[in-house]
Amino acid sequence: ETGALGIIETFSVASIIEAADAAVKAANVQLLQIHLAMAIGGKGYVTMTGEVAAVEAGADFIRNKGLLVNKVVIPQPRPEVLEDRI
Repeated sequence: ETGALGIIETFSVASIIEAADAAVKAANVQLLQIHLAMAIGGKGYVTMTGEVAAVEAGADFIRNKGLLVNKVVIPQPRPEVLEDRI
């Protein structure tokens, strides 16, 4: 059981690290990848699994700072979606 799959995208490299940190501190999540995308204007994204509330907490933290581009939370992803990630 992996829980939810969360993807958080931000406007800056620093804010994606902040989002990942906030989600990890909010609850028990496992970070799958932090992608720091310097070539696309500094945007970045993080993928994680865990409780829906933890993923939401990371997104809310960044939204309040005005740096959230988008977030997706998939409550029960199919195993095929995660097979290369975990």
